[in-house]
Amino acid sequence: MTAQALAAELEVSVRTIYRDVESLHASGVPLYGDAGPAGGYQLLDGYRTRLTGLTEQEAESLFLAGLPGAAADLGLGDAVAAAQLKLMAALPSPMRDRAARMAERFHLDAPSWYSDPERSPLLSVVADAVWRERLLEVRYRRWQAPEEVTRVLRPLGLVLKAGRWYLVASGSSERISTYRVAQIREASVVDEPFERPAGFDLAAHWAASLEDFQSRQYTGEAVVRLTPRGFESFSSYVLPAVARAAERSAVDDGGWVRVTIPIESVGHATGMLLRMGGEVEVLEPEELRASVTSVVRELASRYLGSPVEGSPRA
Repeated sequence: MTAQALAAELEVSVRTIYRDVESLHASGVPLYGDAGPAGGYQLLDGYRTRLTGLTEQEAESLFLAGLPGAAADLGLGDAVAAAQLKLMAALPSPMRDRAARMAERFHLDAPSWYSDPERSPLLSVVADAVWRERLLEVRYRRWQAPEEVTRVLRPLGLVLKAGRWYLVASGSSERISTYRVAQIREASVVDEPFERPAGFDLAAHWAASLEDFQSRQYTGEAVVRLTPRGFESFSSYVLPAVARAAERSAVDDGGWVRVTIPIESVGHATGMLLRMGGEVEVLEPEELRASVTSVVRELASRYLGSPVEGSPRA
């Protein structure tokens, strides 16, 4: 390319191109130029730069960016390990030491507490269809009737959340939906390509889906009051959206803390709040208060009243 063409491409002056070419020469980059109407600057064939431009923080972050467990799930564990070895070999010595220290001192464990990573035996088949942009025929088990359905999907991406893999895909209606990979009973790649939606952004779609799910998840509100200790530990018992609502709405109530929170249903809220024992009292709605009262009475009768017929104590 000529200096004029480079200047136009990079939106700088021709003088800047001349200066930068001299700097590249000085740093050992094999650029050479030919004069004349057909001349210009050219990079020596086969030249590759070493990774000397990385900052210390960038080198350290390289070994926090990967998910070795997820790579192994996808059948890429050996490839990731080999790529890391090659990357380490290409780093300058000081950077290599810092990256190694980071890998030795930080470990990412994606699954949440009290649950094991979900087994997804067909994940590699699904991933193959995603990568090669091929149609995927699945037999899928869902929570509503009919419980098992057969679909031909356009697999757009895979998401790992809290140890569970989800497939983002569109079907015959072009509507993009989410499928839990562990619920796929059978899967086969159809050797037929498909065209991805123009401008589809997997991360943006997932974020929007989560927001939409949460907005539809909560169908009502409840007013409860918590002891100071209960308010402090409230986030350990509820989902983040409920905890944030409690923080925003908290007001003093005679030494207790009164909050307004979203609820999915009376039944779900009853179980959620009973986990807190005496640290919480339901004020509204009356239906939820009555539900909690009914469960408490049943428990009191079971543990304090006469033994239930057929129980070990009867």
